[in-house]
Amino acid sequence: MATLDIFNDDAFSVTGLTKSINEDVEGQKIPTIDEAFQEEGINTTSVFIEKKTNSLDLVPAGVRGEAGAVPKRDKAKLIPFSTIHLPQTDGILADHVLGLRQFGTESELQSVQTVVNQRLAKMRRQLDATITFHRLGAIKGKVLDADGATELLDIFDAFGLTQQATFMDFDDEALPEDDLPPFKIQVINAKRMAEKALGMSFLTGYKVYCGSDIFDSLITHPDVEAAYDRWQDGQFARDDQRPGFVYAGVEWSEISGNVGGVDFWGPDEAYLVPKGVPDLFISRYAPADYMETVNTTGLPYYARQEPMPMNKGVTVESQTNVLNLCTKPRAIIKIVRGTSL
Repeated sequence: MATLDIFNDDAFSVTGLTKSINEDVEGQKIPTIDEAFQEEGINTTSVFIEKKTNSLDLVPAGVRGEAGAVPKRDKAKLIPFSTIHLPQTDGILADHVLGLRQFGTESELQSVQTVVNQRLAKMRRQLDATITFHRLGAIKGKVLDADGATELLDIFDAFGLTQQATFMDFDDEALPEDDLPPFKIQVINAKRMAEKALGMSFLTGYKVYCGSDIFDSLITHPDVEAAYDRWQDGQFARDDQRPGFVYAGVEWSEISGNVGGVDFWGPDEAYLVPKGVPDLFISRYAPADYMETVNTTGLPYYARQEPMPMNKGVTVESQTNVLNLCTKPRAIIKIVRGTSL
């Protein structure tokens, strides 16, 4: 029968538990969101982003054999950002360990590892959900805490910028005399706003993340319905478009989800996001606040355990220390339902 002494095994060291919690866990993230973020570990708790003017100038014609024009140097400013410490703890009581018995060929160590791995898996799922929630905030420009209200990071304020926004008539409420451009042109104008903010940055396409109400209005909009009216004998009308579909050169998909009573995305929220721009969205992981991890390159997740008072069990902690950031926030266009801002 297993005892608490088994936690002295190397399998339950910081290295062993951290390796376990960093193993792949399927189906815990929103791929369309998380794949947009470029991940990297750092050995400090801060990240400095270089803000440049990004000015470009045309090159004047010169005389062959003579020196060319000297490019203007962009003025740069280093802006500091701190990673966000996200710890959580759980307890494994002596009774949970002492009550284990071997099953088949499973050893006592394997039995205890099964219990610990189950706890770590739940912690990992909660950390994954939190990271995704922060990434959605990075798209919108504000990263919020678990209550959905407390502000952890205002990206626009940190950069000294303002958010770009445009209206779109999802409800087709405009009258002919309002002289509004067709819905497709409204979409193209939003793309132009993003392109102007990006300058010469390379991109591969666009995606709009929509709340449920806006998405419902979109797929029933007369212009969108007309565009797909004869597509594959009415396939569009029969399908569920929430995973995504393309209209006006933009992929549209619905974002939803709720954890602990906190919505991931509001029903009337929508943001246009350029795709394929290098380092537009980044995630930086700092080391855990353990002696063993000082001056090491950060990992996405950490875990360790220590005895409870009176040796009544062990406390298991997991944590991530992450910064999720949009480095060019004005390239993300907030879409407002209606006919004017």
